[in-house]
Amino acid sequence: MKRVKTAVVGASGYTGQELLRILLLHPGVALVCATSRQYEGKKLSEVFARFRGVPGADFRFSAAEPASVAASGAEVAFLALPHGVSVEYGRALVEAGVRVVDLSADFRLNDPAVYEEFYGKPHADPELLREAVYGMPEWHREEIRSARIVGSPGCYPTSIILPLAPLLRNRLIEPGQIVASSASGVSGAGRKADVAYHFCECNESMRAYGVPRHRHLSEIEQELSAAAGQKLRITFIPHLMPVNTGILTTIVARVAPGCSLQTISDCLTHAYAEAPFVRLLGAGVPADTKNVTRTNFVDIGWTLDERTGRVILMSAEDNVIKGAGGQGVHAFNIMVDLPETTGLMFL
Repeated sequence: MKRVKTAVVGASGYTGQELLRILLLHPGVALVCATSRQYEGKKLSEVFARFRGVPGADFRFSAAEPASVAASGAEVAFLALPHGVSVEYGRALVEAGVRVVDLSADFRLNDPAVYEEFYGKPHADPELLREAVYGMPEWHREEIRSARIVGSPGCYPTSIILPLAPLLRNRLIEPGQIVASSASGVSGAGRKADVAYHFCECNESMRAYGVPRHRHLSEIEQELSAAAGQKLRITFIPHLMPVNTGILTTIVARVAPGCSLQTISDCLTHAYAEAPFVRLLGAGVPADTKNVTRTNFVDIGWTLDERTGRVILMSAEDNVIKGAGGQGVHAFNIMVDLPETTGLMFL
């Protein structure tokens, strides 16, 4: 198997750590650069003790400048940086011939005006934003294959778009009455010091936040509108739950006239027949985070409430793997013409 020279920029956060864990063991990857301003010069195994004894764990973190990343010989670079920072690297890297998978929000949206509306400032490179491909392999596989830059989806959007998109595309649900409620592990806030995410603040507690306009709404509505063939808005309520990783999402939508439970089941089965990381649990089977954490799978269950005429969709995923690093590697595999599951079939 060919080995692609690969860089990880911003490799010391939770997403960066998961990326490194996957890439160190990926048979198609040769890690040539891992950047961290905080840990420059340190071995990966010094910062992440879990990597001790793993081949490549003696690799050292380096400076985080675009020129040094390009000079490493990287063919593909993952950007595991905060939004507003990744954009500083995108243009320099693609012009140097490095293909980019961005795990921040900087290249997920098609419209610079929507980016400014939700992120509070103009996009720094609207031309490259318009070129970027939304990196959900199940829905944009062919565009990802030839992309210079991929904006990997957010964790909440992945858990919401995957169950809803097939039903919207086939007009099985009404687009104007969708409510999604999601709960995420604390790692979703990133590896930072913030009182709101200290153990004593989060343990034995659960709370909503970011309502009614969480930033991820922008990409959720972008992709669902594309599936529905019309502009739509949904209600999205995110919650923080006291676990390290995992997202559980429950979605309620009114079904179209004549839509049955069997129709919904057939639609989802057809949509994901060739999606290796979407596991359909079947009608009446709820998703459970314990079955997906530490994996790149998303589990989806569903049921029909005949009394109210609403479908209830349930999904579970690991927010830093299927919702971040693992999904990015899935896109990477497609970009470099490797089997989609390479390096990602772990439990």
